[in-house]
Amino acid sequence: MIVEERIYTLRAGEAAAYIRAYEAEGMAIQRPILGRMVGYYTTEFGPLNQVIHLWAYESLEERRERRARLLADPTWKAYAAKVRPMVFTQENKLLVPAPFMQLRWQEA
Repeated sequence: MIVEERIYTLRAGEAAAYIRAYEAEGMAIQRPILGRMVGYYTTEFGPLNQVIHLWAYESLEERRERRARLLADPTWKAYAAKVRPMVFTQENKLLVPAPFMQLRWQEA
């Protein structure tokens, strides 16, 4: 099992609008395709204006396949075009859980 951490730093003042758009539209498109949402967060301290989300995959191959399906989806493309102007930078990390870590997530 691997976890992808995606950190979007948003333009100042855009975090609330980004979260509203994701809740209203993006989540319904993304969750069925990507599957295992581990968490979705905003920052309160430290670097501000960030949205952090975590997705679990059985393997890099599963991640590649699911991400390819998402990026090919026309409804996701339309949604992404709406929110992309809010994003200033993006950072992705692949995390490998320690052997004792029991992952929990919300199934789509």
